[in-house]
Amino acid sequence: MLIDLDHFTPGLSLAGGLLIGAAASVLLLFNGRIAGISGILGGLLSWPRDDRHWRLAFLAGLIGAPLLASLFGLATRPDIQASWGTVLLAGFIVGLGTRYAGGCTSGHGVCGMSRGAVRSVVATLTFMAAGFLTVYVQRHLLGA
Repeated sequence: MLIDLDHFTPGLSLAGGLLIGAAASVLLLFNGRIAGISGILGGLLSWPRDDRHWRLAFLAGLIGAPLLASLFGLATRPDIQASWGTVLLAGFIVGLGTRYAGGCTSGHGVCGMSRGAVRSVVATLTFMAAGFLTVYVQRHLLGA
């Protein structure tokens, strides 16, 4: 495996990780909630919605931060090398997986593992193994 040193950004990656950890900690400390994106979005789609204000604010921050960064010329466009059909199918499969796993990578991987939740460790290991296997099959067996 080679590291693309032209695009390797350990400082920005560390800062992003610290911000994610701080945001998850603040949400848990002040709201008693886990910062799992699928749960936050799912809570908006279910009734009753008595806690929709913080959910909307959290999601607005996820969408607004890259838009704000683009005003300062800091944002980059992702290079997705797949068709819309593939992206939609992948999104559906990921959504299905988060329902079966009882949460997503942010909920289990960031918040659950930091709390020492065994089910989050198992879920995160499963997410990672499925991702590794998918990339291996696609790149080495299918030749894509």
